[in-house]
Amino acid sequence: MDKIFDQLDGLIDRYNELQELMSDPEVINDTKRYMELSKEEADMREIVAKYKEYKKLKQNISDNDELLRETNDSEMEEMIKEELASDKKSLEEVEEKIKILMLPKDPNDDKNIIMEIRGAAGGDESSLFAGDLLNMYERYAEKQGWKIEIIDQTTTEVGGYKEVSVMITGNSVYSKLKYENGAHRVQRIPQTESQGRVHTSTATVAVMPEYDEVELDIDPKDIRVDVYRSSGAGGQHINKTSSAVRMTHLPTGIVVAMQDQRSQQQNREKAMQILRSRIYDYYESQNQSEYDENRKSAVGTGDRSERIRTYNYPQNRVTDHRIGLSLNKLDRIMAGEIGEVIDALILWDQTNKLGQIQNGEAQLF
Repeated sequence: MDKIFDQLDGLIDRYNELQELMSDPEVINDTKRYMELSKEEADMREIVAKYKEYKKLKQNISDNDELLRETNDSEMEEMIKEELASDKKSLEEVEEKIKILMLPKDPNDDKNIIMEIRGAAGGDESSLFAGDLLNMYERYAEKQGWKIEIIDQTTTEVGGYKEVSVMITGNSVYSKLKYENGAHRVQRIPQTESQGRVHTSTATVAVMPEYDEVELDIDPKDIRVDVYRSSGAGGQHINKTSSAVRMTHLPTGIVVAMQDQRSQQQNREKAMQILRSRIYDYYESQNQSEYDENRKSAVGTGDRSERIRTYNYPQNRVTDHRIGLSLNKLDRIMAGEIGEVIDALILWDQTNKLGQIQNGEAQLF
């Protein structure tokens, strides 16, 4: 913990400096700078308060230890011991809270997301499983008070999805669902299996934070827009009007096609939302090869061996392979009760980050 608290001492110095700056008339008159400093101060406020509480408890414990050595009054001694026990318990709780608060915050954690689910290996069964995953996330979103909207879909004849894109909006969506990135494997007996044999299929899930125009400025000249007639169900409206939109970002080659909305304008808006997130995701990496490798590890090629989680229906078991967690409650998880898995992944992530800070591999803030 010594390295951690060395950083916290420096953090308090910065916090005090921020408070002084925010009271400077010159800074107050500079709205942009004042807002930036205000945000930085707000991000530090809780951890600074906890660290001050920690130091106060440490001082109380030190003072009471000294009193205990000096007193000859048995009644006073008992009172001091009780206070010491209470302060030591509080100190442990504050230490744990500080460990969590001090972890570097993912700047995307508060964002809404665009989630893309695709049937991969396994034919029709993989498309059906993609639909089951969508249903699981829809139910989880409902429990979280989030809103989920299908913005693009390609269905299959058996009732599943070749691919489906959804927008999930609400409080801290990305912070919880970012761990769903990857290949999901299902083991079960398909409805079409006459021999009763268990088949293995996969579907991939990609989770991208949503970005707005302010955060990502895209030159309109870099985007080619093609309009065409929508295909599939929809009646005469779809056959007679060019409402479908295909957007291509020329510098990266990223393509987004949208035809699920009722008008060309709506399709343009939804396509742009997805394109913006994909472009940002692309530029987060330094070069094309790194991008390809990151997306491969995050989304997977759909091969059965590339998996983050297995859903075993015969044994009613879900296993997350990243953390070695197995739960015999597949039925409940598929009904949207995935909070236990997500909480375990968050704890795993926090523990890894904490280890990096303690080893000097990462810095606070």
